[in-house]
Amino acid sequence: MRDITTSKEKLLKKIRKALLEKRDNPYPQLEDQPLYPATDEMPEVVFAEQFTNVAGQFVFCEDELQFIENLLTLAEERKWHKIYCWEPKLQEILNQFEYPHYETDKDFEQAEVGFTLCEALIARNGSILLSNGNMAGRRLSIYPSVHIVLAYTSQMVMDLKDGFKLIKTKYGNQLPSMISTVTGPSRTADIEKTLVLGAHGPKELLFLCWKADR
Repeated sequence: MRDITTSKEKLLKKIRKALLEKRDNPYPQLEDQPLYPATDEMPEVVFAEQFTNVAGQFVFCEDELQFIENLLTLAEERKWHKIYCWEPKLQEILNQFEYPHYETDKDFEQAEVGFTLCEALIARNGSILLSNGNMAGRRLSIYPSVHIVLAYTSQMVMDLKDGFKLIKTKYGNQLPSMISTVTGPSRTADIEKTLVLGAHGPKELLFLCWKADR
């Protein structure tokens, strides 16, 4: 009798047989092995290089005064007038130097800049780890055309798994409902294969780094 078993049935039969057979894992240490080769570069250097490679703009600040000076320079150059900041820690710094900003969502549809903190900096791919656990919530890092992030060197980690450890330590079992990574402005080449930056969300991502926690 001619075998009329289809190719799909043969494949499923092989899969069932393989699942029934108990075999030792040929690579038991695979998950413990490093995914990337070791590097002698400092995480701060790796992050700065990777972040600028994805069209992010990196500014290092030595202290509060230099931070405000950099912010003033950027605002004057870009003609920013509506900067929104909902993080009490950031508001304290801005108020100390009487820097004008919006502390509520009044006229939020006119927002030019969203100013937020972050959870961690992922050096390996120049990414910023965000969550809605801070006062900025979900909107402030997405709606304005410019997103400015202030972070500290203590938040710098090499890989994503290390960033998740920081979040786990900070929040325990009460994890934020939104955790995401931002790697430069969004990009797409769907239209005629032409790369467009900032197609979705902010068109610019600026990062101000402080060498130590406040």
